Amino acid sequence: MAKRYRPNPLYYDHEFAHHEMLAQDVPFLLDHLPPRQRVLELAVGTGRAAIPMAQAGHRVFGIDNDRKMMDLAKRKRDAVGIAERRLRLIQADLLDFDLGESFDWVVLLFNTFLVFTTLEEQDRVLQRVRKHLRPRGRFWVDVFQPNLELLAREVSTDLEPAVFYVPELDRTVFKSTEIRPDPARQVQRVTYHYAWFDRDGQRHDEQSSFDLTFLFPRELRLLLERNGLAIEHLYGNYDGSKLGVDSPRMIACCRRR
Repeated sequence: MAKRYRPNPLYYDHEFAHHEMLAQDVPFLLDHLPPRQRVLELAVGTGRAAIPMAQAGHRVFGIDNDRKMMDLAKRKRDAVGIAERRLRLIQADLLDFDLGESFDWVVLLFNTFLVFTTLEEQDRVLQRVRKHLRPRGRFWVDVFQPNLELLAREVSTDLEPAVFYVPELDRTVFKSTEIRPDPARQVQRVTYHYAWFDRDGQRHDEQSSFDLTFLFPRELRLLLERNGLAIEHLYGNYDGSKLGVDSPRMIACCRRR
């Protein structure tokens, strides 16, 4: 059974702040949005993307199933003075939600689609997407392109080492990532390792493990097309380059058929 990603809300914004892609993905998306769009963001998290979209003049709805992440997103929204009518945040399950509204755009960022590790789950999410799009509305999905070198190893450790500070806890945390692929299931078990020292100098260790699937370009296209979503553009990175064999990302801008 797949293990779902459950972020630590107090860590989340700080632990990913060093990721270069997270300084690029939202500006790249905003460059593609016409003015004054109605946008639904799936897995809105702490509002990292939803808040800039609302500040850019779009009317944004964000859904997430994690109440603590949603509470943090609401506090961040209120702190920058965005009205609820401009950014509405709703707790809901991505596999089974119905807002009774339709949108110009639905967006799903930062590899989140890959937490749905079975074809049944992937189809359910994409059917929810299509149901909430206006005729010829757009769907934007952003996932990594599989790294064949990592997939060929039994285990990869000490990946993406980073240090981040959590002001709310007055804590400096050391983080690294471990990946164990399971090609037969087309899943990889990702483990985040955290270590920190308290004021007495005692070390504390934590870890968070979860499963991600991985998709190849043709699989992604087939999944989207069979759920009524036609790819208009398929980018390989946030510079707008076409998808190639060495591209780190698969960024699909789709149209509802």
